[in-house]
Amino acid sequence: MEGKKQSRHHHFVLVHGACHGAWCWYKVVPLLTQAGYKVTALDLAASGIHPKQVTELGSVSDYLAPLMELMTSLTGEEEKVILVGHSMGGVGISAAMEKFAEKVAVAVFEAAMMPAHLICSSLTLNYTENFMQCLKQMDFMDSQFSFHDGPENPPTSVLFGPKAMSTKLYQLSPPEDLTLGMMLIRPCPLFNDAETEAEIALTSEKYGSVPRAYVVCEADEIIKPDLQRWMIENNPTDDVKPISSADHMAMFSKPHELCTYLLELASKYA
Repeated sequence: MEGKKQSRHHHFVLVHGACHGAWCWYKVVPLLTQAGYKVTALDLAASGIHPKQVTELGSVSDYLAPLMELMTSLTGEEEKVILVGHSMGGVGISAAMEKFAEKVAVAVFEAAMMPAHLICSSLTLNYTENFMQCLKQMDFMDSQFSFHDGPENPPTSVLFGPKAMSTKLYQLSPPEDLTLGMMLIRPCPLFNDAETEAEIALTSEKYGSVPRAYVVCEADEIIKPDLQRWMIENNPTDDVKPISSADHMAMFSKPHELCTYLLELASKYA
């Protein structure tokens, strides 16, 4: 009965990473639902079955619009959410934390990009600079970059290649899930660092007031565990949950362990 009582006050909102969509949570959604929680897995713009194309997105705000629309629509105490962001989805949930801090019970970063709130300190400036440098060093292997603004400008989108998918993202996931992923991924928009930082200006008053947890995927080959722990050490979270033998796609390689942690966090931050 206690679990049912809690479910009226908890709503999991699951935010996918680059090139993926709501579909990547297909193992997680029924596990959380069976535990008595309301769950929404959504497609960001030009992702999954969202009708827009990546070339129609002019800014990171366009990309995150479905998440912001959902958060705007939630009202009342019963709609307090547990935000879960995977990989690049960490940027999305950070923006939602800043704009809707009062609606978020806890934010969970799953092998995710976790920006620091931009207070005036050299530490934060160095964090942002180092964070961007780490991202630029990722090995995307055979992934395809598009240059819709011309070859002399930075790439505007990326689509993971089969080799990157099989050896960097899904190397410990069931082959069926790798096959599903290769069928369903779509190009992900890439935005200018400075523009993104300006649009997602995080503050200690809002973003910094929301409890944060980090799920470390210990066998991640795309956002390496060292980078995950570096983000945690330099921008400390309230909870850290390591999952051994989880590749970048813990929702596929270790769904039960991931859901156990999510339910623990939901209970803790009730």
